Amino acid sequence: MTDSEERGLFKEQAFEPVREKNERPAGTKKHYEGHRERLRQRFDEAGSEALADYELLEMLLFRSVPRADTKGSAKELLKRFGSIAEVLGAPDKRLREVPGIGEAAVRDLKLVAALTQRMLKAEVRGRPVLSSWSSVLDYCRAAMAFEDREQFRILFLDKKNALIDDECQQTGTVDHTPVYPREIIRRALELSASAVILVHNHPSGDPTPSRADIEMTKTIIATAEPLGITIHDHIIIGKNGHISMKGMQLI
Repeated sequence: MTDSEERGLFKEQAFEPVREKNERPAGTKKHYEGHRERLRQRFDEAGSEALADYELLEMLLFRSVPRADTKGSAKELLKRFGSIAEVLGAPDKRLREVPGIGEAAVRDLKLVAALTQRMLKAEVRGRPVLSSWSSVLDYCRAAMAFEDREQFRILFLDKKNALIDDECQQTGTVDHTPVYPREIIRRALELSASAVILVHNHPSGDPTPSRADIEMTKTIIATAEPLGITIHDHIIIGKNGHISMKGMQLI
């Protein structure tokens, strides 16, 4: 071999870097990144009505799940819980069971749920409740329709039937909440409330009142009446709707 041939053999060569299997060249976007850009563009240009429910959930999850495809998680959330409202109202533990949903995603979902409740409550506060009945029902449904345990909530009203405040007095089990009529009346007097609306949920989804619900409501009415406090209604909230005891002429 001549000197020139030997120099050519060992001459420095430019080699392409060795890539692991499935490794993308630097600067190449992953498939979900392009999808996210297209989804954002549709939202910006056409608004939320142009997106399906799962796509809105996808966008919500973009921040909490920054480096993964969120479409599968969004679809699974709706498959398990049924609707966006039920996703936002689902217990933290059950949300974490969905693949791809971690602590950050649960926190963001609960933040949206809290903001929704605050918005609906603002629609009711300071306005005559009896003339804003649909807003009251929307608020109560958002607050407790999808809870996995019974809650007993009280809406305290002033002389003009405007909302002073609402409080969750008790949280019980899946099918029972202890209720203390004297505590309800005591709190109404503390707030100078002239009337109250009682609300509780049935986690089973069926809002039909039980005999115990009816008897308990009558006891509260009897306790409140001598003190000049009116019980306007007792509403039972379920996933499948609501029932007004007054509307059913049960009280």
